[in-house]
Amino acid sequence: MYSISYKPKHACYKACNYAMRIPRFYKSYQRQQFFAESSFVCSRSRFCGKRPVTFPSVSGSPVNAPTEVNMNGYNRKSPQKRRYEMPKYAGVSPKKKICKKIIPQPKNTVAMLNELRHGLNYELESQTGPVHAPLFTISVEVDGQKYMGQGRSKKVARIEAAATALRSFIQFKDGAVLSPLKPSSNLDFTSDEHLENDVSKSAITVDGQKKVPDKGPVMLLYELFNDVNFECINIDGAQNNCRFKMTVTINEKKFDGTGPSKKLAKNAAAKAALASLCNISYSPMVVPQKNVPLPIDDKSSSMELPQIHADTIGRLVLEKFMEVIKGQEAYSRRKVLAGIVMTENMNFCEAKVISVSTGTKCVSGEHMSVNGAVLNDSHAEIVSRRCLLKYLYAQLDLQCNQATAYQSIFVRNTDGQYPYKLKSGVHFHLYINTAPCGDARIFSPHENDTGVDKHPNRKARGQLRTKIESGEGTIPVKSSDGIQTWDGVLQGQRLLTMSCSDKIARWNIVGIQGSLLSSIIEPVYLHSIVLGSLLHPEHMYRAVCGRIEKSIQGLPPPYHLNKPRLALVTSAEPRNQAKAPNFGINWTIGDTELEVVNSLTGRTIGGQVSRITKQAFFVKYGYLMANLPGVLVRKVTTDYGQTKANVKDYQTAKLELFSAFKREDLGSWLKKPIEQDEFGLAE
Repeated sequence: MYSISYKPKHACYKACNYAMRIPRFYKSYQRQQFFAESSFVCSRSRFCGKRPVTFPSVSGSPVNAPTEVNMNGYNRKSPQKRRYEMPKYAGVSPKKKICKKIIPQPKNTVAMLNELRHGLNYELESQTGPVHAPLFTISVEVDGQKYMGQGRSKKVARIEAAATALRSFIQFKDGAVLSPLKPSSNLDFTSDEHLENDVSKSAITVDGQKKVPDKGPVMLLYELFNDVNFECINIDGAQNNCRFKMTVTINEKKFDGTGPSKKLAKNAAAKAALASLCNISYSPMVVPQKNVPLPIDDKSSSMELPQIHADTIGRLVLEKFMEVIKGQEAYSRRKVLAGIVMTENMNFCEAKVISVSTGTKCVSGEHMSVNGAVLNDSHAEIVSRRCLLKYLYAQLDLQCNQATAYQSIFVRNTDGQYPYKLKSGVHFHLYINTAPCGDARIFSPHENDTGVDKHPNRKARGQLRTKIESGEGTIPVKSSDGIQTWDGVLQGQRLLTMSCSDKIARWNIVGIQGSLLSSIIEPVYLHSIVLGSLLHPEHMYRAVCGRIEKSIQGLPPPYHLNKPRLALVTSAEPRNQAKAPNFGINWTIGDTELEVVNSLTGRTIGGQVSRITKQAFFVKYGYLMANLPGVLVRKVTTDYGQTKANVKDYQTAKLELFSAFKREDLGSWLKKPIEQDEFGLAE
């Protein structure tokens, strides 16, 4: 493209430059032709003495501009102007816009029907299905006949109703079939375009696995419901450690969420609402859509406890803790909180909290007892399980009296080697506000380490670990000092206790009822484990059952490898950086008050024997053996350790568990000094 540059070199530049502004409304070739055919006179020529400037014709050749005389009497040669031949622009008219041909879009069935029949009214007949996947039924009356249509949105239902009406009086050529809309495979399940697929199934499951929604819980909640109201109702804690509580109200239903910030509390409340109303879960047990499935043979999808049940378990335990701690708020300080909830036929509306406990430490070696009068392990989840044992003894005690036998959770076992068994449908659920110490907690929460350890000379995962005396944390058993002896511990050797992860793995083989009760009842297993924070599906599964599932063998029936369901509550607990207290509390259903235990001494803060020690349970066991119907051996003549050793099936299952750990090269189970169990019943 050619262009002409004209810049006057005298005092009236601005006035002369006015001529240059006019052609800018034209195309470039029009501007050149305009200059070539026009003459401009400076509007201020009477001041500068310039004569009219004439542009040469376009068709001529370049010529020299005439010599001019300015006001000072000097001759000045006008600047030479360059001309350009524009043969291709000669006689060319301005370009015209070319409009693209508009392709008519096909009409949908509603538009087609409206052209044939005017004044039609579409009516909503019904709305069925869950709130996140409704199914609308719409009717239209044509010529006195009513036609129905269904769809995942009102728009689609209208289209289907119109299509039904059209088929009734229009003969389509060559057997053509009306296909109003086809959904895309990549559409979001909250969109109205998701028409023909089952929304609840296709949006949350892919290839049989549940998927975490791409959208955040608050955004998704606003899209699914119109009347959503968030409110901050409570703020607990100090300024640097606040705990916010948000409540969301939807259709007059309220859902709570807590968190260290209002944003996290709001997200937790939204997650609770989605889990309850739409069965949409953001649990880490659900495989994220953008990530590959976890390498645990797809077991996590079948091991997930429904989110609404997990939230109920966590809420019940927290509420019971706040209830029993009233009046003794000085002992409310804790790092780990645990509890056990019992349900019948998975009816969480009538769930009962069996036990609540706190604690993070173990007994000091100098306070070991030869009479079984101290608590060796005061970690919260271990204490809650001991509280459950107390409850089981109490339920068996009801069987001693025929008038109260119907109230017991146990029934007579007429077709087995055990006199009693749990009623059908009774389940126990363990809640811990964080991952149990040991293998389940050996991971980085902010790193993606779902892959196995590829180091050729070590197995960093699954190792048996021991707790440190009077401290927090665990170390691998291969780093320990081997066999523990009574005199060695008293002389200064550290007293080591197996980690909570290892003990839970043990419960999933031999049961949670203990060796003494194993002579009376069938094994009792945990149905689920709910965590308040730090749930990593792969590590948790490996820690509680996965590391021995390939090597365990030869278990005497009815012992088996139990695989509890796993879940994380929506209102996750924040990391507590405070120093752990040296005490723990425990409460069991039926207790009038909680018990506070000094974790370092293993006794109550008043120096008394705890109600959940070996000694207390051995006394209860002796009473049951003497009074429980259906028991063959009526008198206990051996000491505590030998009585446990006489339960053959339990001991066989326990030894097989220890062998499975060895076969996997995960270490050897570390036992306490045998002198701890060499005590008998008082006469």
